[in-house]
Amino acid sequence: MNKYAELTWQGLWKNNPGLVQLLGLCPLLAVTSTLTNALGMGVATIAVMVGSNATVSLVRHWIPREIRIPIFVMIIAGFVTCVQLLFNAYAYGLYQSLGIFLPLIVTNCIIIGRAEAYASKNQLLPSIYDGFIMGVGFTLVLVVLGAIREILGQGTLFDGADLLLGPWASSLRIELIAIDQSFLFIMLPPGAFVAMGFIIALKNSLNTKVEAMIEKPVEVQKPQRVRVSKVS
Repeated sequence: MNKYAELTWQGLWKNNPGLVQLLGLCPLLAVTSTLTNALGMGVATIAVMVGSNATVSLVRHWIPREIRIPIFVMIIAGFVTCVQLLFNAYAYGLYQSLGIFLPLIVTNCIIIGRAEAYASKNQLLPSIYDGFIMGVGFTLVLVVLGAIREILGQGTLFDGADLLLGPWASSLRIELIAIDQSFLFIMLPPGAFVAMGFIIALKNSLNTKVEAMIEKPVEVQKPQRVRVSKVS
């Protein structure tokens, strides 16, 4: 398996930051009340991870080892500020909806963890790809959790899509279930904990089944001897 295929497998499934490493749980559980919020946070996280990984990889030879973590945090904070200003300018409704959790990307353990574990030890292109695929893996968890909570909580999908994509996207809203009153429990962080637990349990169950199929010994049938009698 080549380097990029291994990074893809690690980021999307085997070492997924949201499902396996359980990093970034604060935004994961707090902002995924709707699919739109989840997508917005995912896009912001991918952008910061790609930018910070690329920058750390480029300057890794000039960073003193003793102060590398503060420097990584400063680099990440710079990219978070850029993303925050872009959201403020072009997606103000989503910027307000995400609130404090957008600037708190600076403290997201996924980003600083990949900068320390991978980008600071590898060249530019693999580091960019690592940041991108880890961000995509995290975003997939955000999207699945956001979709589950939105459907169960208010019976819709893509509610508030215009906040992310503009006024034209208001037509993307789909009402799947007619609900008179929102299911408050699933819309709050405790409901997110429960939904996240089911998602992790499903992943672990799939892993167990796949491993059992791979490790199951294949029975090899021995060739049977055929006795041939002479006919005189």
